[in-house]
Amino acid sequence: MRSVFILILILVVVAVLGPLLAPYDPTQINIPNRLSAPNGTWLLGTDALGRDILSRLLHGARWSLGLAFVISVIGLVIGATVGLIAALGGKVADWLAMRATDTFLAFPDIIAAVVIAGVLGAGTGSLIFALTVTGWMRYARVARGIGLSLTSRGYVVQARLAGLSPLVIAWRHYLPSLLPSLAVVWTGMFARAILGISALGFLGFGVQPPIPEWGTMLLDARIHMRSTPLQMIWPGLAVVTCVLAINLVGDALRDALARQDRSA
Repeated sequence: MRSVFILILILVVVAVLGPLLAPYDPTQINIPNRLSAPNGTWLLGTDALGRDILSRLLHGARWSLGLAFVISVIGLVIGATVGLIAALGGKVADWLAMRATDTFLAFPDIIAAVVIAGVLGAGTGSLIFALTVTGWMRYARVARGIGLSLTSRGYVVQARLAGLSPLVIAWRHYLPSLLPSLAVVWTGMFARAILGISALGFLGFGVQPPIPEWGTMLLDARIHMRSTPLQMIWPGLAVVTCVLAINLVGDALRDALARQDRSA
């Protein structure tokens, strides 16, 4: 498992320092060297416009991983807030919050994201909004479930009797219990956000050219899939590696949380 965390550390370093590590300008067009195979000059080859694929992958990591981080954090805040409102707000608030959650869950998230992005128009803002709107519900369900289990705990009852406001109770007593489980959910949603960003980019609704992003790189390479398949393999491999590593970290966190519960 140590190797997984090392891989995650490498991904974080690449996302933060990618532009500094890139050997070339990712938007520099070099038509005479278009569709070059990997060689000593271009380690991963060049695309249809002669741009260095390695440089585009390194720059694209900041967009793909950075946007996924932002989307998953916003979803976490929204979902945890909705879940706590359902757990602490009484029967009416619980019913309204859960019916809203069920309504959003009724639609497949990627299809709903495509529809929203299509209505709003292609762009980074539409991408963030579409994937955030379709990604907060799982946090809400987890937060509500744990919140309801804490309602009858002695220290929560004493806090209510002491006259503390629901906001203070949620901050002092609910959030510390929610965070471990929400962290596990967050890793899965982070991985799903990477897939969603790549999918919308491949469909033309994501980050727009000339900005390098893994999904748009797949979109640009699809025409040359038969003649130069490495153009699609490199960004596809980057997406698969990131998603697999993040999911493995989520599994490790879930196992650690289960061991802690058994020992408690």
